[in-house]
Amino acid sequence: MVKFRWETEFKETEIGKIPKDWEVKRLGEIANISTGGTPSRKKKEYWNGKINWLKSKEVQDNYIYDTEEKITEKGMKNSNAKRLYPPGTLILAIYASPTAGRVAILKIPSTINQALAAIEGNNNKFLFFSLIGNRERLLLRASGAAQQNLNLEIVKNFEIPYPQPEEQTRISTVLSWFDDLIENKKKQNEILEKMAMAIFKSWFIDFEPFQDEEFVYNEELDMEIPKGWEVKPIGEVADATSGFSYKSSEKLESSEPESYVFITLNNTVEGGGFKPVYSWVKSERIKKKHLIKEGDLILPNTEQTKDARLLGSPGIVVFPPDYNKNYGVYSMDIVKVTPIKDHYKYYLYFNFRFNREEIATFHSGTNILHFKIQNFKKNYYLLIPPEPILQRFHSLVEPLFKKIILNQKQILTLKKIRDTLLPQLVFGRLRIEEI
Repeated sequence: MVKFRWETEFKETEIGKIPKDWEVKRLGEIANISTGGTPSRKKKEYWNGKINWLKSKEVQDNYIYDTEEKITEKGMKNSNAKRLYPPGTLILAIYASPTAGRVAILKIPSTINQALAAIEGNNNKFLFFSLIGNRERLLLRASGAAQQNLNLEIVKNFEIPYPQPEEQTRISTVLSWFDDLIENKKKQNEILEKMAMAIFKSWFIDFEPFQDEEFVYNEELDMEIPKGWEVKPIGEVADATSGFSYKSSEKLESSEPESYVFITLNNTVEGGGFKPVYSWVKSERIKKKHLIKEGDLILPNTEQTKDARLLGSPGIVVFPPDYNKNYGVYSMDIVKVTPIKDHYKYYLYFNFRFNREEIATFHSGTNILHFKIQNFKKNYYLLIPPEPILQRFHSLVEPLFKKIILNQKQILTLKKIRDTLLPQLVFGRLRIEEI
């Protein structure tokens, strides 16, 4: 059983009050700190290898099980990304808001870029939680620097409250319990979605259950499909509408009376999925057409990159676990896709995921891309299986998505509890006497 007690005896230090038996230590005293680099993008032979290469946007107070990009041995040798850091290394993002100050722990060997610092101490798990708790104070050191950057000198000289090793272990163990539960639920969700995607691919991409049927050529899709299946523009089976055009004064960072949870571009994920990071909106101008339900299907309506990695990426809306309204509001940067029949929803979700690049072509603009909803509705052709098949698919995958949504809510609750405990523990206000 875990035994806690509230601390009553503190001493004043240069970083504020800490328990009398704690010390103040500079990170450079207790850990080796270094950085990496980026191989030249002009050299194709430096990229798409087998060596993990971590970027700052992947560092989100998380654990790193894979990296978005890989480099080759040549890329590693001919750049500052020369060090392959071992699993367990603590990573700190040091460049530019909103990533600066975020941390991660490697679960795989990886190189890093120059916007990251690798911290190798005796108890990186404790330092991981300590830096989360001390982030605001760390970022104050970056004030006035270009883009609010940190650097290795600032990081090495940054002072933190420092308990004895045994207490560090107790703190990191308790907080890790929450992180382990969170990671397990994330992995469950990955498996559940992969299961649903595998069914979709087997049925509607490879047509495995229907191989004995007669196939006919379809001109709109330029492929053979089972005889009797239909092909229609998406607009005939679903509506697609953009959301609420808000004023900056109407968007809130926290919930207020009469406010709604606000589903925005920040909730979308490249490739597909839903990011549960919430803002709020309060306005007398909100109409019924701006409302959205949990479980609704969404697409991004805009993108600020030139390569359209986000457009066409579908998501299924999840509300915060403590939200007590039946509806939220979705922004003008979101397209809500409402199928004419409920059992089309997950079929559309996976169709969009498999055909994301094609869907992303329905845009205008160069620097900022805008999704052309009407063009999409008229000219994106969709394979429509017979109703019994769609209903059967829906009955198989709907329970998987219900479990995914439940897990996401539980993840948010676990994070809230952990984030409440974390500052109490890393500043010594709440002590763990035994586990």
